[in-house]
Amino acid sequence: MATLSCKIHPTNYKSCQNVKTRPSISCSFQPSQTNIKVVINGAAKEIGRAAVVAVTKARGMEVAGAVDSYLVGEDIGKVCEMEDPLEIPIISDLTMVLGSISQSKATAVVIDFTEPSKVYENVKQATAFGMRSVVYVPRIKLDTIAALSAFCEKASMVSTGVV
Repeated sequence: MATLSCKIHPTNYKSCQNVKTRPSISCSFQPSQTNIKVVINGAAKEIGRAAVVAVTKARGMEVAGAVDSYLVGEDIGKVCEMEDPLEIPIISDLTMVLGSISQSKATAVVIDFTEPSKVYENVKQATAFGMRSVVYVPRIKLDTIAALSAFCEKASMVSTGVV
């Protein structure tokens, strides 16, 4: 993430008895001090591995955790067949990863590629740790979507002070 600010400044110059104004633009670019921490839940799945690779290539983001019940203990970089290991082991405990990241006070997001039966609890956990969730779960049931929608609406009202 970076901040780009532009300001338009009028510049005065004299030309044969007339004073004219010519606008000029100055821009400054300030790189962000911290990256968004990304936790990939369902990291060992094909789509999870693709997400890990995409996040490592993206500016302003970094993989902060890899959660899955498969290949536990393996380095997610090696699992994704990346050139160098990421030194991030796959862990089966989402709560442990979220707790660790939340202590750093960094901005974080959880990308969830798990199963329809797990997604509601995963989103609740991420929200409890102050993190946003992005969910891609095929075959999710409409009642789960409705429950998630209601939960997220309630959570956003609480976080903005509206109850």
